[in-house]
Amino acid sequence: MSTREAVIDVPESPDSDRTVQIDTTLYLPERTPAPAVLLPHGFGGSKASVAAQANELAQRGFVVLAYSARGFGRSSGQIALNSLDHEVRDARKLLDWLATREEVVTDGGGDPKVGVTGGSYGGALALSLAGVDQRVDTIAPVITWNDLGQALLPNSASADGVAGETPSPGAFADDGVFKRSWAGIFFSAGLSGADTANPGQEASEPGQDDDDAAPAATAATTPPQQQGDPRPAGPVNGACGRFQADVCAAYTEVATTGKAGPQTLEILRRASPSAVTNKITQPTLLVQGEQDTLFGLDQADANAREIAANGAKVKVVWYSGGHDGGSPGPELRGQIADWMAFHLEGKGTDPGTAFEYTVVGAFRSSGAPSLRNVVAPSYPGLNGAARTERKDIELSGREQIVVNPAGGNPAAVSSLPGLGSALAGSSSLSSRLSLDLPGQAAVFQSEPQTAQTLLTGASTVKLRVAAVPGQPVPPEGAVLFVKLYDADGSGVRTLPGSAVAPVRVAVPADGTPVDVTVTLPGAVRPVEADHRLQLVVSTTDMAYANAEEPAAYRISLAAPTLSVPVVAGVNATSDVPTAALWGIAIVLAIVVITGVVAWFRRRLTADVDPDLESVPLVIENLTKSYPGGLTAVKDLSFRVEHGQVLGLLGPNGAGKTTTLRMLMGLIRPTEGGIRVFGHRVSPGAPVLSRIGSFVEGSGFLPHLSGAENLKLYWAATGRPLEQAHIEEALEIAGLGNAVNRRVRTYSQGMRQRLAIAQAMLGLPDLLVLDEPTNGLDPPQIHQMREVLRRYAAAGRTVLVSSHLLAEVEQTCSHVVVMHKGKLVAAGLVDEIATGSGEASFRVDQPDEAATVLRSLSGVHDVHVDGEQVHASLNGMPRATALQALVAAGVAVDQAGPRRRLEDAFLELVGE
Repeated sequence: MSTREAVIDVPESPDSDRTVQIDTTLYLPERTPAPAVLLPHGFGGSKASVAAQANELAQRGFVVLAYSARGFGRSSGQIALNSLDHEVRDARKLLDWLATREEVVTDGGGDPKVGVTGGSYGGALALSLAGVDQRVDTIAPVITWNDLGQALLPNSASADGVAGETPSPGAFADDGVFKRSWAGIFFSAGLSGADTANPGQEASEPGQDDDDAAPAATAATTPPQQQGDPRPAGPVNGACGRFQADVCAAYTEVATTGKAGPQTLEILRRASPSAVTNKITQPTLLVQGEQDTLFGLDQADANAREIAANGAKVKVVWYSGGHDGGSPGPELRGQIADWMAFHLEGKGTDPGTAFEYTVVGAFRSSGAPSLRNVVAPSYPGLNGAARTERKDIELSGREQIVVNPAGGNPAAVSSLPGLGSALAGSSSLSSRLSLDLPGQAAVFQSEPQTAQTLLTGASTVKLRVAAVPGQPVPPEGAVLFVKLYDADGSGVRTLPGSAVAPVRVAVPADGTPVDVTVTLPGAVRPVEADHRLQLVVSTTDMAYANAEEPAAYRISLAAPTLSVPVVAGVNATSDVPTAALWGIAIVLAIVVITGVVAWFRRRLTADVDPDLESVPLVIENLTKSYPGGLTAVKDLSFRVEHGQVLGLLGPNGAGKTTTLRMLMGLIRPTEGGIRVFGHRVSPGAPVLSRIGSFVEGSGFLPHLSGAENLKLYWAATGRPLEQAHIEEALEIAGLGNAVNRRVRTYSQGMRQRLAIAQAMLGLPDLLVLDEPTNGLDPPQIHQMREVLRRYAAAGRTVLVSSHLLAEVEQTCSHVVVMHKGKLVAAGLVDEIATGSGEASFRVDQPDEAATVLRSLSGVHDVHVDGEQVHASLNGMPRATALQALVAAGVAVDQAGPRRRLEDAFLELVGE
């Protein structure tokens, strides 16, 4: 086997004279001429991403053309999302070029014998290319989409339900809910377009070149950049990266509004195979993953229905992977190669049109999952095949009220988009991460099953949704997330495929109920005897753009049955991994993750002390130790009340910053705990939203203005903009017109003021500031002192850590002094400063004043210092001593504590 590198020029667009350079590698088998396979890559990858599969196909005897799509790897141009006018036209030019190669078998002039396969982005390219170019002889798209608009903005609600002929149809309703997490991952992957993976390819044989390209596409013997250079070949379009401006604008629209306008929908339509599936007549193998929250089984179902309607031969395979479960393994890749061999060369047996799916069974004693492949005669509902059998399962549950929190935060968890592939090999790991929040979810469930039900596809249920009278109803309608759990006898729940069905329902504000049929995500799950099916309707989901307006809805069952698809078949193979260590690792991971989720649930719902819900901060026996014997904080306890400005003092190494980091949930204590308004603080605790802080540095983006930084920070919290009080914060910052300048031009003092304003966004109940006056000049320090006092006087609480003792003395009402990790003093500033009760009096008769003070019971250490007389009052109120002096005829000009806070501090820490 050998390879050839080539750069092929294609038109930038249909009406442009400019060209885009497509970087390719041609893999040549031992014997040529041979049929060709065009191999596009997944989104964010390049030709290097598919090198291993290209080698496998070449070893099977195919000429393989792998290439980097425009905007990726070393290919130039900008990403248009597999647009018919761009990437699909590029692929047609690549077919022109293949037709000129002597190594490729042709069906006639300009018509290579060619199949197309690819995963995700590459799979959609295979479908769209087959729809517009009949020179394609067969396709095998993998884990890809049918309608990109429906994939990224799904709506699983319909008034009358969807046709149930096939196992996993999607509702594909309009006005969908934005799949924010996956779309963000997509956009990030396209910002640079560069693929830095090591190509790992064989070197081209010397003495050969590629100067015999077709007229429509020129070739060169060197790529646009040197081998190994990871930089993109084309220009980066500012904040849009390597996306076309219209694609970037479309993403910006849905990312900021959660809705897609007509222009955005048109862009997504042009990037969807659904625009041309009515023209696909080539034999098609559709491979889709059962663990895929990006492109679910409904996308493959739609492709199958639309292509089969043309009379084309269609075979469907569901496997136990996907974007959340891993790419096809060697056996399935071999099945794709067999499909190509039969339909391009007539080799081997006919793969037919049987429907295959994988069942992940219960765990064996070794801890490894059992997999069995089930084969049905055909995909139900296609080309006259019998429709899908459905089983009705009774559900029960009363009407329940669910609340959508302001900002849609905190949100329920159903999946970890982009991370699921890290759990490949054990689909049940991610499916047990689901977390529903109290008050946000309605629950309905079945009775325990009396026998196994093999759920195979998309279940449906009819719900009744109504607004709560007197509560606001968002104009865009109610956004809900419906999911179907498998709950075992002990109550442990598994969410098959980690997928949810987002729905958007228009509900009248007067409380009139609306019935809606929800099509749940397609899944394969053996629901064992004694297990229950549990239907959960939630108002939030972390992976989607949640409704931000607070609202409440009444949820009930409009029909008491859940319709579950069942596809009968025969077991083809059974695969039980025998690697004991791998099995043990899976079991341990499940135990750990399940324990963490259970602990997180308990923390959210149970770890609240009702007696402390009105107390801003309570620290009890707090200890933080590190390996090596270092204890930064030891047995620290104190309490902060409403209206206090508390100063946290201590020399370097006293443990102040460690204490603040534990308070902010940035690190965990070794012992003891912290409660804010009765809630125990831990990383990610919801109560942290009631704290405004400036502890670890501001992290401002230097290329944005001060005002833009504040708005961006608040947007990241997910709360409504009107709750930010940005104008008040900017007034506090006192930056004037400088708020509109880029932060990179700010001085240290200006950054400090902006950071404090950021901490005050939303006017939090507890404000925590670490060295807030660093970099401020005296007038600014004075202004900050007044701001903090007024902030606390409004009923809030301020905690300040500072080295400026004189400033703490003038600003704070209370103080806590730490030394070597321990509490050494706590109380009112005056009490700490006066210590043993030493006082000073400025008088007109110093000697007489000294005599009077010595005559008072308990007063000692009286001495004269010019016009001042100093004495230790030993607990006597200063007012009593003052009264005695006045009664003796001594005129007192000034009276006060002798010591300053600085003196007391130095004495407390032993310096």
